[in-house]
Amino acid sequence: MNRVINVGINLCVSFMLYCSFDIAAASSNYSISGDLKKWHKVQITFDGPDTSETDEYNPFLNYRLVVSFKHEGTNQKVDIPGFYAADGNAGESSAVSGNKWRVNFRPDKLGEWTWQASFRKGNFVAVSQKEKTGVSAEFMDGLSGKLVITRSDKKAPDFRAKGRLKYIGKPYLQFSETGEYFIKAGPDSPENLLSYQDFDGEFKIDGTKDHLVKTWEAHLSDFENGDPIWQNGKGKGLIGALNYISAKGMNSISFLTLNIKGDDENVYPYIDDSTFDRFDVSKLDQWERVFEHAQNKGLFLHFKTQEVENQGLLDNGGVGLERKLYYRELIARFGHHLALNWNLGEENGEWYANHNTPPQSTDQRIAMARYFYENDPYHHHIVIHNGNFFDDLQGIDSHYTGASLQTNREDFSSIHSQVKKIRSWPNANGKQFAVSVDEPGDAQFALVPQNINSDYSNARINGLWGALTAGAWGTEWYFGYKHPHSDLNAEDWRSRDIFWDQAHHAIRFFELINVDFHEGTNHDELVMGGWALAKPTVFYIIHARSPAKGLKLKLEGGKANYRIQWFDPRNGGVLQEGSISSVKQTEPYTFNWVKHTVDLGKPPTDPEEDWVVLVTKI
Repeated sequence: MNRVINVGINLCVSFMLYCSFDIAAASSNYSISGDLKKWHKVQITFDGPDTSETDEYNPFLNYRLVVSFKHEGTNQKVDIPGFYAADGNAGESSAVSGNKWRVNFRPDKLGEWTWQASFRKGNFVAVSQKEKTGVSAEFMDGLSGKLVITRSDKKAPDFRAKGRLKYIGKPYLQFSETGEYFIKAGPDSPENLLSYQDFDGEFKIDGTKDHLVKTWEAHLSDFENGDPIWQNGKGKGLIGALNYISAKGMNSISFLTLNIKGDDENVYPYIDDSTFDRFDVSKLDQWERVFEHAQNKGLFLHFKTQEVENQGLLDNGGVGLERKLYYRELIARFGHHLALNWNLGEENGEWYANHNTPPQSTDQRIAMARYFYENDPYHHHIVIHNGNFFDDLQGIDSHYTGASLQTNREDFSSIHSQVKKIRSWPNANGKQFAVSVDEPGDAQFALVPQNINSDYSNARINGLWGALTAGAWGTEWYFGYKHPHSDLNAEDWRSRDIFWDQAHHAIRFFELINVDFHEGTNHDELVMGGWALAKPTVFYIIHARSPAKGLKLKLEGGKANYRIQWFDPRNGGVLQEGSISSVKQTEPYTFNWVKHTVDLGKPPTDPEEDWVVLVTKI
């Protein structure tokens, strides 16, 4: 039977080049859906044991589905964890029972892939890393098949046009398909983005902070025909919010997936807030629709897997049964997405008195990253957020690949120095942390609503460009609790509409310039009157707070010509010529600051305002 199904798929590919519709390769055992294209989601849904979320024989813990995919051209092999899917359409039906089991796969190579399913059962097999744990669960165990993958037809900003975003051992993340390096910007608030009335679950009416559950009504007008919905029109507000923030040129969103005992207490993947080994299948299916739409709109997914208040909720902070099961479900259901990072703890560690749950130790922080390193088949970027700083995570036993930085000054003035500090560190095995500033500012104010104060100069200068010129690969913006539309009750991203424009200008700048900015490091010592990200003698990206006060650059490397171009970070636009369009370095470099310092002149307009200057060797 399987052979007939595979022949049908191959004929579809052969005669139509590719299938632009969902492929349903149905049999008595499994079906295949999705586009058989590179970087697209391919789902294999199996018929397995008929069970339920609350069955005495726990389907999440006592069964383990893994599907091994092998690329025939290169022999690349990847093992993808599967999950229990109830009736296979739980987001629509709200089903809590059924016999469907599923795996999500994102092929990264063209051509033929073969697959084989392993389905095991036994007490605790889901958290075992032993290949032949338990015993065969029969059903799909041992089933195999074949996929033929063709090219994607998607275009940016859809991430399927760019490929998987990867940490490559350097401070900037890179898209696998296009080779582009990513500069991130978007909202960090609300942290309880997934506390949403249209998701299934009792969290909305359980009497625990129900007033914080969101409608996202302000963004209903941003919903577009053809966008994903569920259950006869649910989801429009949140889907509209994603449409809005993408249309503003942002490319990132941030959210907690577990905030039991935290500030909101309404977001969790479980059937209730006290059962940590049973998952709400329909709610997670609805989360998946939101995440998939976000990716198609070019929005990076910042998974914040816990917050400071609940860091000891699972296994007292250790990596035991509860935490492994939680992480496995996240990886199995959502790890296929192309652009994301796993944040293993917001404000993590022991850094204040009277923790709600046991604070995590260095060993526990290290163990969390090790689990993802060993079990995420796609090897996504792994970060953690500072309560404790990141000093204890630099050793050779650390599998963290980056830092998610929080600062605490209302004027954002500590960001530049903090990023520089982390960028100066070698990480494990000589690799460097990729640093993102994911909660700039202080807790009370940070990025205030524009009807309170629309002058975002401190956020733009100290926060946004302070981070980028220090070597950060992105920023996400926290909303302080002293103002409306705060980190917990925000439902209208238009409350900071003006600032999203300024953040988009920064993203656009890095798209415009034809330099390898990912090779840059901070070189403030070469600039008088600004901050610089540079590869000396090749390029200099300088942010000047007020060029009218003077802006000078110390050039190195001997005889060369340099071009000077200006960019307006307040209003965007193209690179412009200033009062000096080029400079000639005619003498060999010596350690004489005065002799080899050149005046970069003035911008085209508004020299009292901040400007970005690009100096490139011709």
